[in-house]
Amino acid sequence: MANCYILYSEKLNKYYVGACIDLDRRLYEHNIGHSKFTSIGMPWVLKHTEFYDTLPLAKKREQEIKKKKSRKYIESLIA
Repeated sequence: MANCYILYSEKLNKYYVGACIDLDRRLYEHNIGHSKFTSIGMPWVLKHTEFYDTLPLAKKREQEIKKKKSRKYIESLIA
């Protein structure tokens, strides 16, 4: 099962939107500094998850969220 997820960094006061198959592994990678961008915002906290049958569907949803470029929209999903 694939996931579209939203992480939050209190340090940066920013959200991160992503998609993956193994959410536990991906969250672990974000929090050990595996990615250059997310390494500066550690620790990342999982705020929202949506489940999809396939990774392409999850990635499509990720792009829909990112395309809105709206913090208010992301916060409405989390609420």
